[in-house]
Amino acid sequence: MDIRHKANRIRLASFSTPQMRAFHLSWFAFHICFFGWFGIAPLMAVVRDDLGLTKTQIGNTIIASVAITIVVRLVIGLLCDRIGPRRAYTWLLCLGSLPVMLIGLADSFETFLLARLAIGAIGASFVITQYHSSIMFAPNVVGTANATTAGWGNLGGGTTQILMPLVFSGVLMLGVSETLGWRLAMVVPGIVLFLTGIAYYRLTQDAPDGNFDELRARGELPEASREHGAFQSFAAAAKDIRVWALFLVYAACFGVELTINNIAAIYFFDTFSLSLATAGLIAGLFGLMNLFARTLGGIFSDLFARKSGLKGRVRWLFLAMLCEGVALIGFAQMQVLAMAIGIMLVFSLFVQMAEGATFGVVPFINKQALGAVAGIVGAGGNAGAVAAGFLFRSESLTYQEGLFYLGIAVVLISVAALAVRFTPAVEAEEEAAYRQAADADDDKAGAAPIAAR
Repeated sequence: MDIRHKANRIRLASFSTPQMRAFHLSWFAFHICFFGWFGIAPLMAVVRDDLGLTKTQIGNTIIASVAITIVVRLVIGLLCDRIGPRRAYTWLLCLGSLPVMLIGLADSFETFLLARLAIGAIGASFVITQYHSSIMFAPNVVGTANATTAGWGNLGGGTTQILMPLVFSGVLMLGVSETLGWRLAMVVPGIVLFLTGIAYYRLTQDAPDGNFDELRARGELPEASREHGAFQSFAAAAKDIRVWALFLVYAACFGVELTINNIAAIYFFDTFSLSLATAGLIAGLFGLMNLFARTLGGIFSDLFARKSGLKGRVRWLFLAMLCEGVALIGFAQMQVLAMAIGIMLVFSLFVQMAEGATFGVVPFINKQALGAVAGIVGAGGNAGAVAAGFLFRSESLTYQEGLFYLGIAVVLISVAALAVRFTPAVEAEEEAAYRQAADADDDKAGAAPIAAR
């Protein structure tokens, strides 16, 4: 789709333009989704004792929490093309808050599994976040915008690991038992999810010039008809081998991050005999790297594009993926807590930069099917998490062995990034668009007072 008046600069302190409102609300909404999605993960040691779960059963719940997201991400991409990101996000947040609050009713492995399966749907929020920022920002900053909104959203994976044990402790201070405490603690993220959905509907719009229904009424956007329908867009995206290459790549970066979010707390709790709060704090450091790491991936993608165009974006993606795999192999070998934390931070840096680099490429694959492309690639992350989940449900493999094999897989999959290629015509067109947006930004910067820059 051709969207006009995209922002060619990111003004973090601004909330006055529709572009920056979408920027801030989309990353915040995705951030809050992590509280619902992975809020139970740092409490799993308590849940395990309460419900009598085995390692295999815990592994199955981990798989369930990310498996359903594969399907929902595919659907949500189509929904964004049809009704716009504003309404899609509102419905997802409000409906997704219900199973988060109701997981406390689980009294067996089966009911807990079903609850985690239902909660996994809110993981599709990532696709809407990337879709919304992609249509709000120009080519010279879209990589940075996508990486930052996603990164600050993913930061929720870290803050959740730190805050949910504190919420749990606060509930226990009311005099309730641990059995009731973890159930009441999950009501908190559910309420916040619902309120965020209402705020998203009231404070954002689909595109710089208005909502999709308004743009279609003015003839500025094609109707969501059979000719230009969402399913036709999906078919076009699904036929493109580059989309599936990025599907694999994202499986090996975001899929790995989801897996670590699920197992990190219980891994440090069991391996190094730590308290629940300490294990959660250390596990949270992995996610907290999203504060800047994924943004760096997008910034480097835009910088590589300045020097080498779309080829530069692809080369940077391959390099980030390769370094991620090597760092993960190193993390799997650590036996000393301090060294394990150090190499985990290096690994976290590269896995999140690889994610930012992936969605520095996605907006240029097929602009007429942006939602479908984002949905398929985004689903790859959850497919990767499902595949990795089978490594960590096995009673015959230790967590460290599972991490080592996962690192080997990442190194091998990094080569898939090099399958993403563009025609000379597309490269020339995107280079011209990049230069035009960059020049327009330079002109505005030169004309603006120093205090406004």
